[in-house]
Amino acid sequence: MIYNKIMKKRVIIIPKEGILDPQGRALKDVLNEAGFDIKDVRIGKIVEIEADTLENLQKMIEDYIINPLIEDYEVL
Repeated sequence: MIYNKIMKKRVIIIPKEGILDPQGRALKDVLNEAGFDIKDVRIGKIVEIEADTLENLQKMIEDYIINPLIEDYEVL
């Protein structure tokens, strides 16, 4: 019998440096007003996805999930 190994991974997606992040900016301002010394906040998203290979996962992410012009990602 052949078993396909499916792996479950989490993909963290955040705006690239220098890309406007209005939600992150608003949260930073609120935290600074609350007395916290916050330099930067970036708000992104986490996607859990199951794939058969890391190569397929990378292709899915780069071709369908992220916008490579404005987003970076990390696979966990």
